[in-house]
Amino acid sequence: VQLQASGGGLVQAGGSLRLSCAASGSTFSINAIGWYRQAPGKQRELVAAIISDGNTYYANSVKGRFIISRDNAKNTVYLQMNSLKPEDTAVYYCNAIRTVHDYWGQGTLVTVSS
Repeated sequence: VQLQASGGGLVQAGGSLRLSCAASGSTFSINAIGWYRQAPGKQRELVAAIISDGNTYYANSVKGRFIISRDNAKNTVYLQMNSLKPEDTAVYYCNAIRTVHDYWGQGTLVTVSS
């Protein structure tokens, strides 16, 4: 499985961005796709995930502001990020779990200015 993340950029606080994670290769039997982020000097954390049955998970810090969704026809998962805060600044990574393996895309940088 190959993952291509895109959509990062510079935005002012209160603004919005949409990240995309396009999957290719052996995309069948992907169990879940998640978005992680890592801010400078901090550990990587799970932000949101969508399971194969459609259930979703959100970290408390983004609940009500971020929405994860998927387009199965395009093998793409989106992360709509609204009401962005400076503390959302980080490199965002998408991750896919397929059977017992997990796969990472390259990161995309999100910078939120105050």
